[in-house]
Amino acid sequence: MVSVDLNYRKKLWTEEEAQKVMTDLMQYVDVCIGNEEDAEKCLGFKPSQTDVIGGKIHLEGYKQIFEEMYEKFKFKYIATSLRESRSASDNGWSALIYDGKEFYQSQTYDIHIVDRVGGGDSFASGLIHGLLTNNDFKKALDFAVGASALKHTIKGDFNLVSTEEVENLIKGDASGRVQR
Repeated sequence: MVSVDLNYRKKLWTEEEAQKVMTDLMQYVDVCIGNEEDAEKCLGFKPSQTDVIGGKIHLEGYKQIFEEMYEKFKFKYIATSLRESRSASDNGWSALIYDGKEFYQSQTYDIHIVDRVGGGDSFASGLIHGLLTNNDFKKALDFAVGASALKHTIKGDFNLVSTEEVENLIKGDASGRVQR
């Protein structure tokens, strides 16, 4: 299985260059990961009625572009994280996934951000881990969101939590208690 994290960076190339290269590469991809900005800048898909900066997320717009991306590229899964910015330090954190049939939204975590660097990478790696260890893409997405929510509470670029800690969060244990 081949995954891609679109992760557009304007200092590396223009939108036109990114779309030309990335569109051609998508024929090799099974799992496409990226937020709405990445989908627009790298592949030309923009969700309707969504203004992330203004805090307006329209799920039907995401569903529409996921369906369009699926039709064009035949991905096995398309996933995005959703950041609901309440302030620079406090966000709602969830995600969406689509398998060509079902559109699924994870639960939302209210997170107080210690360090946002690595949040997207922990989401992507959590999704890959979840897809490799679960037969259920919804559980895989839940794992990815839980892992990434926890990463936001850790300083630095690396997610230092265990699989067990992520699974405990998914089951509802957000107490932060030390387990002895």
